[in-house]
Amino acid sequence: MECPHLNSSVCTSIDYSGFPNGSPSSWCCSVCRSNKSPWVCLTCLSVHCGRYVNGHAKKHYEDSQSPAAGGQKRCDKQQSQHLVCMDCISYSTFCYRCDDFVVNDTRLGQVQKVREHLQSLENAPLTADRTLKRKLLESSSPNSKLLKDNGGASTLCATGLRNLGNTCFMNAILQSLSNIQLFSCYFKELPAVALRSGKTAGRRMYHTRSQGDTSVSLVEEFRKTLCSLWQGNPTAFSPDSLFYVVWKIMPSFRGYQQQDAHEFMRYLLDHLHRELQGNRNGAKTPAAPQREDGVQPPADPAAPHNHVKLAPPAGKRCINGSSTVVTSIFGGVLQNEVNCLVCGTESRKYDPFLDLSLDIPSQFRHKRTKDQEPGPTCTLLDCLRSFTDLEELDETEFYMCHKCKKKQKSTKKFWVQKLPKVLCLHLKRFHWTSYLRNKVDTYVEFPLRDLDMRGYLLEPENSLRGGCLYDLAAVVVHHGSGVGSGHYTAYGRQEGRWYHFNDSTVTPTEEETVVKAKAYILFYTERNDTASSEMDTKL
Repeated sequence: MECPHLNSSVCTSIDYSGFPNGSPSSWCCSVCRSNKSPWVCLTCLSVHCGRYVNGHAKKHYEDSQSPAAGGQKRCDKQQSQHLVCMDCISYSTFCYRCDDFVVNDTRLGQVQKVREHLQSLENAPLTADRTLKRKLLESSSPNSKLLKDNGGASTLCATGLRNLGNTCFMNAILQSLSNIQLFSCYFKELPAVALRSGKTAGRRMYHTRSQGDTSVSLVEEFRKTLCSLWQGNPTAFSPDSLFYVVWKIMPSFRGYQQQDAHEFMRYLLDHLHRELQGNRNGAKTPAAPQREDGVQPPADPAAPHNHVKLAPPAGKRCINGSSTVVTSIFGGVLQNEVNCLVCGTESRKYDPFLDLSLDIPSQFRHKRTKDQEPGPTCTLLDCLRSFTDLEELDETEFYMCHKCKKKQKSTKKFWVQKLPKVLCLHLKRFHWTSYLRNKVDTYVEFPLRDLDMRGYLLEPENSLRGGCLYDLAAVVVHHGSGVGSGHYTAYGRQEGRWYHFNDSTVTPTEEETVVKAKAYILFYTERNDTASSEMDTKL
């Protein structure tokens, strides 16, 4: 939330010499000397423990609001102070008057200055050790984060993302998208936002049409985040500015509770697409090119799929109107065939998609005891076959046959009419049972390369085999038992090397480790040597 008390409660001239010695995460409460969950008051810079330790930070606030000695009431200025404190571990800011975490800053940006100072204090003792480790990795490990180019110079890659409070779902998606080169390069090459003068000073040049708020830009903050992830910074990047924009335009993701990474990804791509479609002063933001393969969407498309809408301009696949880099890279088209089992009438409709959600077949979901022999391994091809196999609809999904004039028993089958450049596959691991949402913890075997989608195409004979092969670029993994709990991490491939992204920690890893992961979301890129060069030329 945006706190109205920051300007009156946060000290305007902060004396950093008043901070204790040592790393902020190990600072001790000035009352009980506990070093667990330290919080610093942004008015007087005193350090106290959090409410889940002994609660002295909250008591410090309450004491400042109580009547002064002699029964005199405190003045309004005194009561507006000591309201705001900062977590010395996560650097999140909390207002006791609002009783919530806050994302805005003072007019002078004092909160961010304190945050940066605490981060520098925390990282200072590790600088020498990290430098030594990087040198050792450079000289000994081929899979280190220090990569050597042909000239022998070393460049550091793979920067982590700081967890702002249960934001691992966002971090895992951002790291995955950053490893999709065709997608991330487009945003990184966008020009930086220019600030205007006059009444609109400080506002973004991009038009955030999706929520009607022109004071923030998801595209700009997404661009800055991607640029920061592969610049070789030894410390984790804090995506607080991006998270602030997410709070502004995606109300369902406000707060610090755990969220579903797949749901966040769909909202993120949808809002990026809509904002890129917008225009300001008559100048449209650049849109990525479309692939032409002669397949024409129908003039009267069916209901939308994945919150997107198909439009039928000649030869182009567009979602929610004009095309953008989101739809040109992630956008595909499904053909849904429904057949009436009574009269044989066939109905077809076309659904655009940005990702495919695949069920894990029921025969692989059973948990086995230690005494039972292991059953067959579920593979990604099993999930794809289950998605595209002919299915008889149950009673609750009977098809309204226009010939029979009533709902009839029917069958349904999906075909992929057009494949995207980046194929995003979501494994449906969470299912509602009674009042609980349980997790399907089945391991699904997936290929690192050579995923052949030719067998799922509507007209495979019209497609070259090379255009149907996909290689894995990134994986999102959910650790834990429930969607509202647990932890998200990601694996990503960059320049032929795999990395494990666990919030602020990034470590090189091997292919053998990646294939053992219980994947939640898989990102496959089309194997097309000319794709990148064509995109660069047309952009």
